[in-house]
Amino acid sequence: MIEIRSSTITDDENDKGVFATRDIKKGELIHEAPVLPYPNEEHEHIEKTHLADYVFEYGLHHSAFLLGYGMMFNHSYQPNAYYDINFDQHTFDFFAYKDIKAGEEVFINYNGEVENDSPLWFNEDEEDEEDKSE
Repeated sequence: MIEIRSSTITDDENDKGVFATRDIKKGELIHEAPVLPYPNEEHEHIEKTHLADYVFEYGLHHSAFLLGYGMMFNHSYQPNAYYDINFDQHTFDFFAYKDIKAGEEVFINYNGEVENDSPLWFNEDEEDEEDKSE
């Protein structure tokens, strides 16, 4: 149903993303990513690495790495997929927010809510520059 390929979001051939290998219907489960949690107080160590860009919040007291393809979904403020945290199964479950065509890249909103357009760590500087120019 999904595979990892070079992403279309930048010109960098090292950027990877998740792509549909077949048509996926709205509401369909795309992927269940197992969770590897760690206490938030350990996050200061992760911040020193490139992995900090791939961490998800996991409840109030933990952060988590997602296994499988979980950490490979790219961000969009107009996503075609979303995720729910399944604390009982210790997974992040990714679903199609709308129909996704075969070959299309699957995007989620890193804010955790489809319609949340709050700036993220990688575009806060852009927002600050826009505010200064107004």
